[in-house]
Amino acid sequence: MKKFAIIVHSSENELGRALHALLYAMELNEAGHEVKVIFDGAGTVWVKKFEDPASDYNPVYNAVKNQGLIAGVCEYCSNAFGVNEDVKQSGLASMGERDGHPSIAELVAADYQIITL
Repeated sequence: MKKFAIIVHSSENELGRALHALLYAMELNEAGHEVKVIFDGAGTVWVKKFEDPASDYNPVYNAVKNQGLIAGVCEYCSNAFGVNEDVKQSGLASMGERDGHPSIAELVAADYQIITL
């Protein structure tokens, strides 16, 4: 079993990248690997978009969320991109180990392979 951290940095106009981060997380999890999805940078806006029940991609997002594959959302960036309240309402963890940002070094030290989309 391998460990993967999928970092979602995709901006609002990059649906394909954000969606594929979720699809890859599901596939890797189904194959028996440990997976963490982290919404960071501009990618924090996808929490609001995917949480919307009217979104065509809400079912995929909910599947990933319900499987416990979403590790969290960058604390600093969710504030910077104006989605902090949406993140709080989602129930996802806020991550800020490194000056308000998730720590990549901690993931690497824990043997996670980093995938950025």
